[in-house]
Amino acid sequence: MMDYSSFVIANFDINDYANAILAGEPYPQHQTQFAKPRTGAAYKDNISVTISKLDSSIENVGKQIKSLVTTHHEELLQRAVEINHLSGSLTSVRRSLNDVDASSEKLREKIRVPYRTLETSAARLQRTRQASDVLRRISRFIVLSRRLDTQMSKFATFDKPSTAEKNLNNSKRLFTDQQDNKERTIAKAALIITELGALLDGPEDTGDTLKNCLPETGHRTTPTMDALVPLRSVKAAVAHIPFIEEARCKVTREMESMIMTGLSTLDQSLLASSLQTAHNLCVLPTLVQRLSKDLCDAVEERIRSTFDLSCISKELVSKENIPSSQGLSYKSRVRTEPTNITAPQWTGALWARLESLVEEMAACCIKVYTLEKALKLKKDPVTQRSFIADVMKVLENKPSSTVWTSLGRSLEKNVRDATKGSLFFQQTLSVGYPKLLRIFHKLFAKIAVHTDTVYTQSQQSPETVIVLRALSTFEDLYLSRSATRLNESVSQAFAGGSRAPPGSNEGVTIARVVMNELDSARFDPLLILAVARNVGAALDGVIMRAEGLISSDRLAVTLLGPMATPQQVLNGQVATCLYYCWTNLEKVAEEHPESAATLVKAGVKRLHLTYDGIVDPLLMAIRRELASIVSKLHRVDLQKATNPMAGMAGPSLYMKDLADKINYVKTQIFTNFASDMTQSWALSIVRYVIRNFVLHASIAKPLGESGKLQLTTDMMELEFALSAFLGPSSKRGLEMAGEEYKMLRAMRPLLFIDTASLASPTHTANLPPLVVLHHILVRSLLPMPHITHGWQEAEYVRWTEEHRQEDAWGLVEAALVGKEGEFVELARGVLRQARGE
Repeated sequence: MMDYSSFVIANFDINDYANAILAGEPYPQHQTQFAKPRTGAAYKDNISVTISKLDSSIENVGKQIKSLVTTHHEELLQRAVEINHLSGSLTSVRRSLNDVDASSEKLREKIRVPYRTLETSAARLQRTRQASDVLRRISRFIVLSRRLDTQMSKFATFDKPSTAEKNLNNSKRLFTDQQDNKERTIAKAALIITELGALLDGPEDTGDTLKNCLPETGHRTTPTMDALVPLRSVKAAVAHIPFIEEARCKVTREMESMIMTGLSTLDQSLLASSLQTAHNLCVLPTLVQRLSKDLCDAVEERIRSTFDLSCISKELVSKENIPSSQGLSYKSRVRTEPTNITAPQWTGALWARLESLVEEMAACCIKVYTLEKALKLKKDPVTQRSFIADVMKVLENKPSSTVWTSLGRSLEKNVRDATKGSLFFQQTLSVGYPKLLRIFHKLFAKIAVHTDTVYTQSQQSPETVIVLRALSTFEDLYLSRSATRLNESVSQAFAGGSRAPPGSNEGVTIARVVMNELDSARFDPLLILAVARNVGAALDGVIMRAEGLISSDRLAVTLLGPMATPQQVLNGQVATCLYYCWTNLEKVAEEHPESAATLVKAGVKRLHLTYDGIVDPLLMAIRRELASIVSKLHRVDLQKATNPMAGMAGPSLYMKDLADKINYVKTQIFTNFASDMTQSWALSIVRYVIRNFVLHASIAKPLGESGKLQLTTDMMELEFALSAFLGPSSKRGLEMAGEEYKMLRAMRPLLFIDTASLASPTHTANLPPLVVLHHILVRSLLPMPHITHGWQEAEYVRWTEEHRQEDAWGLVEAALVGKEGEFVELARGVLRQARGE
């Protein structure tokens, strides 16, 4: 039986099948590259067999078809009937679809015709509205033209006053009313002209600014922007355009004249009226911008001419009227630099031009501040928005900021160029920088009346910062010269070195130079700070040079004598210089601002510390030497019997040494220092010596009658020596020592009063309780406090000077513990009185 699988393949092809049979290959072909074609008789037999098979298969298929038809003929007939019924249904559907198409066409016709009619009517209505708007605008245009004619006629009457008005021309009130009416007329005319321009050109040519300027009635019923028809194409409106342009020119000229008059006279009322006119003309931002530019150009030109040497030279040449002799004269070329002879004339001309420049700058700034104030106060009557807000929509900065920025930039540029190109400018303005700064202070003072200009140490207005930044070149040169002057004074003072050390004159000179520099800059809060910094640096230089000269070895404080050492002489000269320098500079705090005084006082304080570093070791050595001599009192025998045949005993040997040493200090040591300095030292040394002697005398034990007389003699000698030490300059003598002198005078009667009176405050007045306690112990058999602790007398006296009186009382009280007797009770009574018990 034949295989039909090849005929049911999805991609069966008759030609391929026939070719495969003819080629003797299977169908479908698989791996044909390995098949071997058949040839010869076998090949022919295969084709025949295949053809016969096909014929047989065709007959077999035909039989099968007939069998299937016969078997399923009822179903096939049923399918044919159903297909016939379906064909009838499709015909009915086609007919219904045709009816729908016809109905939709009718409906389309019903919509299209009214739409086209409506479209035509809308276009006709739009044209009617345009015509109506044109007529309305022309009507408004004619009305406004007549109003403008009326306003311009009224404006013309102000320029030609009547005879009656001429006769009353002196009446200030009439003139003011006339001026007010004129301003109102111009403002109304400006508003009418702007609205006429809007009607002629349409809003598309004027923008949003016009909408802000015009009243609401001017564009309340305006149609869409695309439908507007410009009135310049209407002959009835074109005839009025020349008149409108002429009126615009007149109003604009009058408005500009009013603004210039208002700025020159600073009349805010007139300026406000002119700004209102400019606002009505919708040219306010442009006008303000142009005014700012004109002011900037005027200031820049004036600054440029001020710093132009050729202009100064021409000005001086024009002032020279030298008559020519014999009809011939020599005309020299124009100089660009002054000579030594003409320098004063050039300097005077330069300062005169600078003062004139500041006057013009102040006038310009006042004008722009007045303009800005008027813009802030004036408001739109409709929107209630200030004019400055409308102007700032167009301008980048406020007019005042624009003018000051231009002024600062121009001033800085011309100052820089003048300094680089002319040595005359550099020297004159750097040396006279305080004068230049005073001139600009006048500028700040004048504009401060019209604006919130602040120029203090802690706060500066932007205007002042701009000017100071422009003048910073001259300020740097001036500060450099100031520092040079200060350093030169210091260098000259220490030029001699240790061979010729500086003294009082050099110290006064340094202080005078410092005060002169500070006085020159005291008027400016910032300049004086910069100068004060230079002063601080100069004072540091003084300290550094002084420290290089100061001697700190042992010879600087030795008191061996008989003359002062070279080191002491050198230190005395340097200390004198420092003394006069810092004492003269102490007045800075009273005469100059606190900030500058603080900077200077820091250097003055360092001067004082350096001075103390020289003086304090010397004074300490003097006190130590004198205390060492006084302590020799305890080597004197104060308990030997009195010789009635002997006269008054002379002073002890230690007292003679003390008097000689005091005289040596006065004549050899203090003479190296200024008398103003040594007077206070001498008084402090006198007080110290008296305290030290009284303490040593109060603990001298054993003490007999002859010892008391010897101490009295020594006290008298001490008074003479100390009085001579103070010198004749002290009018009151030792009384200047105050409490110490009274203590010395009270010490003599203490030696001779009876024991019972030692506790009486009346008999021991002006004496410290510790001295009285010491004397009670000296008269008794009780041990002295220093003996109890194993100290030397000098050590004990030094201890009492370094500690409080209460501590010394405690030592005495400790020596009384466990003791009884008259002297113990006396001592305890004195302690109770001292403590206030």
